[in-house]
Amino acid sequence: MFWPDSISKILEIKYPIIQAPMFGVSTPQMAVAVAKAGCLGSLALADLSADKSAELIRETRKLTDQSFAVNIFVHDIPELTESLREKFIKTKQFITDLAKENHIEVKLPDLEEIKLNSYHDQVEAVIEEGCKVLSFTFGNLDEKSIERLKENGVTLIGTCTSLQEALVLEKSGIDIICVQGIEAGGHRGTFEADHIPEIGGISLLSQVYDHIKVPLIYAGGMYNGKTLRAAKELGAQGFQVGSMLLASQESALQPFEKEKLKNVTGKDIVLTKSFSGRYARGIKNKFIESIEDSGYIMPYPYQNKLTNELRRVSKTFSNSDFVSIWAGQSVHDYSMLSTENILTRLISAAEAGS
Repeated sequence: MFWPDSISKILEIKYPIIQAPMFGVSTPQMAVAVAKAGCLGSLALADLSADKSAELIRETRKLTDQSFAVNIFVHDIPELTESLREKFIKTKQFITDLAKENHIEVKLPDLEEIKLNSYHDQVEAVIEEGCKVLSFTFGNLDEKSIERLKENGVTLIGTCTSLQEALVLEKSGIDIICVQGIEAGGHRGTFEADHIPEIGGISLLSQVYDHIKVPLIYAGGMYNGKTLRAAKELGAQGFQVGSMLLASQESALQPFEKEKLKNVTGKDIVLTKSFSGRYARGIKNKFIESIEDSGYIMPYPYQNKLTNELRRVSKTFSNSDFVSIWAGQSVHDYSMLSTENILTRLISAAEAGS
């Protein structure tokens, strides 16, 4: 049999393919379509409030009786020092001026208006809503949260971008580890926001497989049967796909963003902290080029909160120069078919070796 069955049995799915959470792209409808293909959908909760997280979980439950994972961010919130406060004011002004120069009128939030949510509240919401699979990124859950979740029968999937991070996750009792290669689109799952490991996916997966006993999911650069088979050969027992679903019918991307994907080339894909304050891989545009080396980037989550309104307004005007379109290094024809159809084709291609 081609498909490894360790993760399939744990997650109770037919095929060990997991849809990447992709906050801002994935939707409840996408998670449902993934389940129809016999795979595991993911509902991206990021750093939403507990109430909003519970609302999205219930919305998804109304659409399917199949299992799906929920995904949260477990980052530390930087201490708001006086120097950071001053930098926030300057960064806000820089971005406001940049937007105005490009004919975008936007009111960015003051520091006092920004609400930061703790993942601990989300953990309680996940338990209360009866979710049985929780994936997380940007670090590791604290010991008490791990204990609470395990007591309530929740399977935990952590994200690593280095062997050292994988060892930390395994030692703390995480059930499954998602190994994220440098090729993957979107945010790095790195524990330390400012120091990302730059190891390629092939090397990373091989190293982690040699040292880790828990089942491994691999994420990064997979978009056809051959890339999935390569990950399996290196020890992956599960396969996380994200970028190949960006233009799907269930994707939250707007038509102009999906159109942008049609013309993207390898040189257009960059790692940047410009939009969120954490490294993420996506399509280079005017905002990234203007701010990347300007010195006006706040640490996550402050930069992310600061640019939210700019991205929202820019979407209403179909302005691709001031929105974040995250995508991985494996540039390909981004299918606009349904997510179920895209994954069914991937499964057939992997089984056929094409």
